[in-house]
Amino acid sequence: MESRSCFKDKKRLSLNHSVVKIIAISAIILYLCSSLRHSLFQSTAFELGIYDQVTYLISQGQPPISSFLEIHHLGNHAAWAMYPVALLYKIYPSVYWLFLIQAVALAIGAWPTWSLSQQAGLSSRLSIAMATTYLLYPVIFNVNLFDFHPEVMALPALLGAILAARLNRLIWFCLAILWVLGCKDALALTVIALGIWLYFFEKKRTCGAIALVLGTAWFMIVIQGIIPYFKDGRGPGGVGRYPYLGNSISEILKNIVLKPELIVDRIVSLKTLEYLILLISPIILWVSPRHLSPLIGAFPALMKNILSDIDAQRDLIHQYSVPIVPFLMVAIIASLSDQTPQYLGHWIIEQWQSFHESSCLLRLRLDQLIILWSILGFICLAKFGYFWSIYLKQTDTWQASKAALSLISSQGNVLTTANFAPHLTHRPKIKFTNIDAPPEDLGQFDYVLLNLSHPGWKSSQEFTMSLVKQLDQSEDFQLIYEQDGVYLFVKPIILQSVPDFSE
Repeated sequence: MESRSCFKDKKRLSLNHSVVKIIAISAIILYLCSSLRHSLFQSTAFELGIYDQVTYLISQGQPPISSFLEIHHLGNHAAWAMYPVALLYKIYPSVYWLFLIQAVALAIGAWPTWSLSQQAGLSSRLSIAMATTYLLYPVIFNVNLFDFHPEVMALPALLGAILAARLNRLIWFCLAILWVLGCKDALALTVIALGIWLYFFEKKRTCGAIALVLGTAWFMIVIQGIIPYFKDGRGPGGVGRYPYLGNSISEILKNIVLKPELIVDRIVSLKTLEYLILLISPIILWVSPRHLSPLIGAFPALMKNILSDIDAQRDLIHQYSVPIVPFLMVAIIASLSDQTPQYLGHWIIEQWQSFHESSCLLRLRLDQLIILWSILGFICLAKFGYFWSIYLKQTDTWQASKAALSLISSQGNVLTTANFAPHLTHRPKIKFTNIDAPPEDLGQFDYVLLNLSHPGWKSSQEFTMSLVKQLDQSEDFQLIYEQDGVYLFVKPIILQSVPDFSE
């Protein structure tokens, strides 16, 4: 008996080591993918440029005012979590810190997923399968490729908060909730929903009450205080995505309650059905109708996405579905831990085994089917194929782009394309070429870097060519670099203070 107990302990210790290795490998892959995308000039001013610039300015002790948005960072989403991130920029200012933080945050969510599986009584194999399911869920890979968003830092904290509540670790729960609230204003609604679920369904009264109070308090402070203070009295920008419901949060909430017919068409629609299929298909085999209560925590983010006028909120590519992921994982864990399982995957295994009772080679374990289905979902919905398709669009001007960027040697003001912008955001003022908002005065810039072949998001070749002609005729600028459609114009006064720019 003693040796058997020792064996079990060693096996559990080996499992911990295996999970750590899975997380480390995933973090490395995610970091390399986002870094490669950036080096291929596929990242953009929105959102990577915004967060890189404000984080840099915070690290330099300057007001974190995004020149893209023309507002203070806290007036954007009240994401105070970027302030501690700026400490890394004090060590060395680099956008690659954001890629690393994002990769680690997304990957490390597998740890509380595994821990929640263990806490629910799942076997070692099933717990590892759940950690793998989390890592292979398409949103995890896809959002890592879409620039940087602070809410990814909240994902492992949400899972950690659920685990802390179940283990009655009050201090850890409070710390996790506070961190989640600091990652984005809208996450306050997720925290409120989490509190409702914990209080009424999990019977974790204390943690549920704390989440309800903190979430509600922060939501009111943000929408009534912080954001209007830093935006000259204007409310959260996300309100503009629901014009048919009203022009303010209070008006939107009022119309949802008093005029439900306004949202019925959005909820009962093909777009909503398509979005729900995308969300659920990678894990549909493991969700039991008896264990859907965790999805209460996902309700605010889900409804925001369904009701929005922005189609990007209803896909698995952008960041909007991130707050839904933790609650999907918890629902799966609850379904798998049921002693009388009623999920589709269990039935499939039973049917498979009945056809192959005589062959051990063809017998299929539940953890194996979970991993196989997760791999299939990843292959179908993860956007790894972008690396040999749309991410290669700017390779024809890659060398010229790198050369032109290397010639911008001061922190002067820059006008450039949306794709070049994240490579130049360590300065107080930078704008990207926007055909809907052309620059009123080119004289405010010290550098203008353009790419005629790839004008970038919100621009066009015609608009770029008009800027090139205007700059070429201006006495205030000098063309110092031109190759493969890449143009760099500089003010002569800047040339006097930097080395020779000759090719």
